[in-house]
Amino acid sequence: MNFILALETAFKQNRNPENAFAMAKYLKNNFPFFGIKTEQRRHIFKGIWKENKEEVSANAKEIALALYSKPEREFHYCAIEILIKELKRNYKKEDIQLIEKLINHNSWWDSVDTTAKYILGEYLLEFPLETKNVIERFSESENMWLNRSAILFQLGYKQKTNADFLFSECIKQAHSKEFFIQKAIGWALREYAKSNPETVTAFVKRSNLKPLSTKEALKNMS
Repeated sequence: MNFILALETAFKQNRNPENAFAMAKYLKNNFPFFGIKTEQRRHIFKGIWKENKEEVSANAKEIALALYSKPEREFHYCAIEILIKELKRNYKKEDIQLIEKLINHNSWWDSVDTTAKYILGEYLLEFPLETKNVIERFSESENMWLNRSAILFQLGYKQKTNADFLFSECIKQAHSKEFFIQKAIGWALREYAKSNPETVTAFVKRSNLKPLSTKEALKNMS
């Protein structure tokens, strides 16, 4: 595909080994980097995307999966950004399989959180009747990143947040020893508290959450 070839060529030409070392270290050396920081990466990426707009629009899912199969983390970010834009208001019910694959592969907090909020969250707004089955399946999975996504998918919902779903997921995972789960619970509650602080405060007070979750949930409360 012309788009992928052009993007790969541009990224290789703008490789920065010093940045790459620091960026990989920040993500616990889980992924190699070209060392292209976000602003520059997006500038390069959007220019090539614009030049290949028809190809990307016609093959968004295939291109995203191809990018996600490459080792460098910058490709993964581009894949997620393509899907956020190209699939919004255009999801198909079976796209949950693609979403689950994104969460399950090359998993770390940076990709999972963006996917949970902007892709899984948007998908479930478009297919609300799928929410119960999808979130129950994710929350009962042995995959910690699916568990985290089940907690975080409503991050952008604000007043549309289904508090029963949110609180139920928090209770299900309340005793998890996973740092990323404890943080997710606190973050999700803190975000919902911006729209409904009294309800969140009452929930935290009556729930036996881990200290980290409680601290994060009430961080901005007066």
